[in-house]
Amino acid sequence: MSPAIRLAQQPEADELLGRSPLAALVGMLLDQQIPMEWAFTGPYTIAVRMGTDDLDAHRVAAYDPESFAALLSGKPAVHRYPGSMAGRVQQLCQYLVEHYDGDPTAIWRDVATGKELRERLNALPGFGAQKSQIFLALLGKQFGVRPQGWREAAGAYGDEGSYRSAADITGPESLAKVRAFKQETKRAAKAAKTAKAPGTPKTPKTRKTP
Repeated sequence: MSPAIRLAQQPEADELLGRSPLAALVGMLLDQQIPMEWAFTGPYTIAVRMGTDDLDAHRVAAYDPESFAALLSGKPAVHRYPGSMAGRVQQLCQYLVEHYDGDPTAIWRDVATGKELRERLNALPGFGAQKSQIFLALLGKQFGVRPQGWREAAGAYGDEGSYRSAADITGPESLAKVRAFKQETKRAAKAAKTAKAPGTPKTPKTRKTP
């Protein structure tokens, strides 16, 4: 039975995320520089425009790049930067085809530890350290993928009862808490940066030649 996902805050898009590991991966990939709901609605929008009810790594990987970019660019666009993100989605799917025969579940199906899973996620195109930890936490908290030490490998994103990332969103209330946490984090970072900024250097006085 598929888990009840509420990341997109849109029933059809969330239903796809719950039953399609590739959709969840693509949503995580798109989750940057745009609201989370927009990012996680993206896989559903892509599937609909491809005329299917799911995403297939082989098909996405083999899609004509210009046509795929156009598909993501149609209104409403899948991302703020649909052209570049189309390339990243295809790179991700090409990697899955090459290394996992196009099956995303193979990334975590046989891992023994959370550290190993984090390393596999971190190797995916478009997945840096932070995105890998967030997706690891999402797998553990909402998809039941819990290899030994998964919380530790996910860092603070794996903390029980936290509201830090997409891994903690289960509805509108938790979405609001995660958004508030992100805003406070940005505010604190900005304040810290301002506090450390050096003052305007004084112009040295010119010594008169005796």
